[in-house]
Amino acid sequence: MSDTLSKTDASPAAAQPPGRRRALAIARLRDLALVPAIIAVAIVGYFVNPVFLQSDNVINVLQSMSEISILVLAQTMVLITGKMDLSLESTFGLAPGIAAWLIVDPAVTHGLGVHVLPPALAIPVVLLVGVLVGAFNGLLIVRFGLNGFIVTLGMLIVLRGLLTGVSGGKTFFALPSSMTYLGSAVWLGVPASVWISLLLFVAGIVVLGFTRVGRALYAIGGNVDAARAAGIRTDRILWLTLVVASTLAALAGLLLSGRLAAVPAAQGDGAIFQVFAAAVIGGVSLNGGKGTVFGAFTGVLLLFMIINVLTLAGVPAQWTNFLNGAVILVALVVSRVTGGKAQN
Repeated sequence: MSDTLSKTDASPAAAQPPGRRRALAIARLRDLALVPAIIAVAIVGYFVNPVFLQSDNVINVLQSMSEISILVLAQTMVLITGKMDLSLESTFGLAPGIAAWLIVDPAVTHGLGVHVLPPALAIPVVLLVGVLVGAFNGLLIVRFGLNGFIVTLGMLIVLRGLLTGVSGGKTFFALPSSMTYLGSAVWLGVPASVWISLLLFVAGIVVLGFTRVGRALYAIGGNVDAARAAGIRTDRILWLTLVVASTLAALAGLLLSGRLAAVPAAQGDGAIFQVFAAAVIGGVSLNGGKGTVFGAFTGVLLLFMIINVLTLAGVPAQWTNFLNGAVILVALVVSRVTGGKAQN
């Protein structure tokens, strides 16, 4: 009787095979892998310039990374499914650009915009553009079975050209308060964009780590055929993931436009490099099925901390792209050596 009770009361973790428990322990350790590096960069940053650890600079780092971090969250979801979405950086610029084009008064902006919608619709329009872009990507990738890399690369170019076309290559300004509030507001002494970013990451951690949908994303990224055989509606979940990721990119673009009080024609240009650098250094696999939202967050935090240290040290901003590329290459090599699996 006592044996029966002990088996019944055993925790799910204890009931799992030893190999599975070891895998879970390793996964948790990987989540914390960048924490020592973050502490080391913080110490180095303090010696480079004591301003680094002051509250104003810390908030500045968090705000500067808040918009890109939402893009990283979006890309992480897509990468876990074994896909990638290069068009996120263009959606990042196009969504607020379309809203500005439809709302701003051309009499004020010297001919920019058509002023056919009221300012109150700014946020719905931005999010709607994100939904439509993600849905169209899903149509081509899921329904027609086209290569995701090529589709989103083409969409990146198309969306970038569309933003350039509607803006005439110029910057939208005189944005209504409905478009600038989230990017410029301060809640409890911290920029609203920082709170929004953190809340989205918390939601991502919960969804991917503790829900059926999250487990389905990992299953699809690990082996889509096995996931389909297990009864997972792979096509529907992939489509939904692309829509959610694109919507997050649109929201991130709105936050940046609000902070700048403008929508440049080149908004988001090149952002995808930082996004991939942060995701890869955070342990997200390009093969799919591996990586966590928390790991991705530590990746983007470490990347922006390094950039801030370099800035305080007087290193020119032109070296940022070099850093992003170097980070990707180093992270790929480390992943290959530690994982023992070739990347496709």
